[in-house]
Amino acid sequence: MTRLGDVCEKIGSGATPRGGKEAYKDAGIPIIRSQNIHDWVFQPDGLAFLDDEQAESLSNVEVRSNDVLLNITGDSVARACIVPSECIPARVNQHVAIVRAGKEINPTYLLASLQSKKTMLLSLASSGATRNALTKRMIENLDIDLPSREIQDSIAQVLDSIQYKITLNNRLNDYLANLCETIASRYCNDRNSRLRDICYQVADHVDYDNANQETYVSTESLMQNKGGRQLASSLPTTGKITRYKAGDTLISNIRPYFKKIWYAPFEGTCSGDVIVFRANDPSNAPYLHACLRQDSFFDYVMQGAKGTKMPRGDKKQMMEFKVASSCSAEDLILLDSVIKQRSDNDSEITKLQKLRDMLLPKLMSGEIDVSKIDLTQLTNNHLADC
Repeated sequence: MTRLGDVCEKIGSGATPRGGKEAYKDAGIPIIRSQNIHDWVFQPDGLAFLDDEQAESLSNVEVRSNDVLLNITGDSVARACIVPSECIPARVNQHVAIVRAGKEINPTYLLASLQSKKTMLLSLASSGATRNALTKRMIENLDIDLPSREIQDSIAQVLDSIQYKITLNNRLNDYLANLCETIASRYCNDRNSRLRDICYQVADHVDYDNANQETYVSTESLMQNKGGRQLASSLPTTGKITRYKAGDTLISNIRPYFKKIWYAPFEGTCSGDVIVFRANDPSNAPYLHACLRQDSFFDYVMQGAKGTKMPRGDKKQMMEFKVASSCSAEDLILLDSVIKQRSDNDSEITKLQKLRDMLLPKLMSGEIDVSKIDLTQLTNNHLADC
């Protein structure tokens, strides 16, 4: 066991730029915030920027290649990832800590150590005077296993291979999503109908205890910028929820500008704050989804949204959105193929994440001999067993 502070070149949080959020620009030097950091993954959406003068004033919190970034406050505390090279140079704000590996520790192994200690970090964060906050001393005093650098590198290679496949699938999904929206945009000049002419909003309500972790969808589990769905962090404990079916499109009705949308490949339940759109003709479901994915739809919903701090879309108003009544048979076949491929990729991503999370404690404890792992087999044939 080794104290984390003894093997890191730097552990420290960022700072608030002069002027606070008013200092943020649309371009310049990136400043990384807690919303950019997810477990294992850096999320560039919503990245803020500083001008050269502001960035220079925060030069002491400059991010370097292979730095591990750790969220230290708020609901996302203890999430960690490695900063991508394309984001360099960058700075971090006061909610993010830079944990920079020294020569003795592999950066990916350092990240894995933090991920393996996440439960402990969450406990530490909730034990201080400030709710959900990690201090520099807490991080420095964290004990981790430190095997030889050779074993660290082998463990890192296993984890990197899994994460690389996840990244490729996500990248492919982005391309497929763009194709989906491009097809829908072909019909922009032929909007002879309203959304209500091709679909309806589902009102099939059931008791809250019908929800289960694998299929329940909340506004929190739908990801911003059309990022799809992740598992909900909690299930409802009272009231009614909505039942959805395969082929439905689900959209969060809270803060529509976040553009949270998902195409359901199976049936399940969702929060009342998630609107379920169902095509009048089931075969038209892929085209309906493509229409709803367009930025113009979310912009239209915001025009009728009510509320300032937490706006909600007007369900009746959004059904007046102009669309073409249908698309060509050829495009419908292509849309169906695109959406099914994205669903398959999402399923594989979920299996890879489960595989990574199952392997992590066994790799870190030495229970699995990394020298005997076939990386090719690891990321292909073993997926079926997850």
